[in-house]
Amino acid sequence: MNRNKRLRKAFFLTAVCTLLCAVLSLLWYSGAFLPRWIHWKDGTFSDRSGKYHITLSGKSVCITYDNTVIWNSPNGVKVQDALSCDIDNDQKDELVLLCWKKGRYGAQKPFWVDRDEQTWSQHIFIYEYEQETIRPKWMSSYIGQDVTEIAVNAGKASLNRLFLTDSGQKVNSWIWDSWGFRKEDTEVTFTVFGDNLIHEPIYQYGLRYDKSFGFLFGNLKDVISQSDISVINQETPLSEHPAMYSGYPRFGTPDGVGQAIVNAGFDVVTCATNHALDKGADGVSYTKDFFTSRHITCLGIQTTGEKDYQPYEIIEKNGIRFALLNYTYGTNGIRIPAEYPNLVHLLEDEKKIQQDICRAKADSDFVLLFVHWGTEDTQQPDAFQQKWTQVFLESEADVVIGTHPHTLQPYEVLQSSSGHQMLIYYSIGNYISAQQEKVCTKGGMATFTVSLTSDGYAVTYYGLQPLRIISHGGGKYTAELYDTADS
Repeated sequence: MNRNKRLRKAFFLTAVCTLLCAVLSLLWYSGAFLPRWIHWKDGTFSDRSGKYHITLSGKSVCITYDNTVIWNSPNGVKVQDALSCDIDNDQKDELVLLCWKKGRYGAQKPFWVDRDEQTWSQHIFIYEYEQETIRPKWMSSYIGQDVTEIAVNAGKASLNRLFLTDSGQKVNSWIWDSWGFRKEDTEVTFTVFGDNLIHEPIYQYGLRYDKSFGFLFGNLKDVISQSDISVINQETPLSEHPAMYSGYPRFGTPDGVGQAIVNAGFDVVTCATNHALDKGADGVSYTKDFFTSRHITCLGIQTTGEKDYQPYEIIEKNGIRFALLNYTYGTNGIRIPAEYPNLVHLLEDEKKIQQDICRAKADSDFVLLFVHWGTEDTQQPDAFQQKWTQVFLESEADVVIGTHPHTLQPYEVLQSSSGHQMLIYYSIGNYISAQQEKVCTKGGMATFTVSLTSDGYAVTYYGLQPLRIISHGGGKYTAELYDTADS
């Protein structure tokens, strides 16, 4: 009797264990033990042709064509999110699935892997629409990060990118290559220098002892090269004729200084300054042509041959389109020739500049303004700067960098009435000059980083590294960094 009881008890426990294992197995294969942070999306949408209608519901996808179901997502695959977009930039939509399946690999696993894992992992699947069917295009291995959301870049970049947001709200960008996706850098660092103000002693020294003018940037060449985009304000117009060389009050700078800017590795020069017209329309045209012919983006001025107003230039870096604008408060009383109204971009018509910024925003992901303004030799922004700051802020520019006062002024982040944030440097002072006033011998190097975030592109770091101008006598002036002042 006791033996029979023991047998029945053992049979019962075996049956319970078998049933429990079966239930657990069923739950496991159904995905019941997937992470709780997953937000399973539902929705309906179409491809760009409007022929394929996609329904995402209950962790699976169904596609209809001409009111007929032509495809369902594979069994054993749980779909977290789905998109229809031109992810491979071939002008046709693809179906993109963010999904989960057992194992890290598909039918073909690496030769060094003996057996696939049995745990659930996250994947990206890509399918192509082909008439009345759906064809697999790319089935990823394990993604390697916990993705909470997928999106296609909503910006204006020339190529579509897949944005993956992880559980820490960090966004990664992936671009389609010929074989699949590759991860991109989603940060761009800027380094911006102030007035390159070439007084006569400086250019005379260069002409005598260093015609390459390499002494101007030798101390900072490594810093310039390490930045993704480096910018300097070329205060004075360039000339190729020695007869046109001159210093204060109407400058003419040897074009060897321009070549030194090129050799130092700068990407952008800003040229809308109060001295832009010191050598007339020809000086403006020569300066612009000099830089653009050497693949340097030149802002704030236009040649006499550029009839149409061009308020901004676009630079694309790491998938981010930057619109760059440059204005000056005036040109020292020298009138812009009536036949060339766009020769120098002026900070005077508020409505026009608001329209410039609006157009730039529509054509880019991020807007930067370089402005020549303020009162010389002062260390606080004046009423003119404050007025225009509000215009830029409410127009939703992203970063503003000021020059002209020849001194350092404060920098800060402002917030508009709509909640838009704008980083502004009121003045970053001189890069180089022969000015003797103590406040004019201290400049700054503005540094900031623009990154892809879950809320779009934003400044994720900013700071100012002080510079000092050193006179070595005989007209030799150099600039160097000292100390560090971070935000």
